[in-house]
Amino acid sequence: MSEPLHVDSANFEKEVLQASTPTVVDFYAVWCAPCRMMGPIFESLAREYQGRVKFVKVDVDRAPDLANRYQVRGVPTLAIFSQGRLVDTIVGLAPPEAIRQAVETLAAPQAN
Repeated sequence: MSEPLHVDSANFEKEVLQASTPTVVDFYAVWCAPCRMMGPIFESLAREYQGRVKFVKVDVDRAPDLANRYQVRGVPTLAIFSQGRLVDTIVGLAPPEAIRQAVETLAAPQAN
């Protein structure tokens, strides 16, 4: 899947915590300007890491319980999960290089 998957409270455990690959969760809000700026970056990275890292989006207004559980205090917040555990968090609009650096050690090598 090259497009980020939209998840909510009903499927978060299955899609993120039980995922077989590292997962980057974009906690965002539709009214948030930096979140809209993060959108194309996030989609590009989802294509770049297709098959190695899963990229999902959570609307904090539709899933406030998830935002509370993971202590999201500002959007956008990227939460990086590996084997069902939160391993890193990036708060605010981040450049692609910062996100790559955070996920690269968790990403499986690309097949040649």
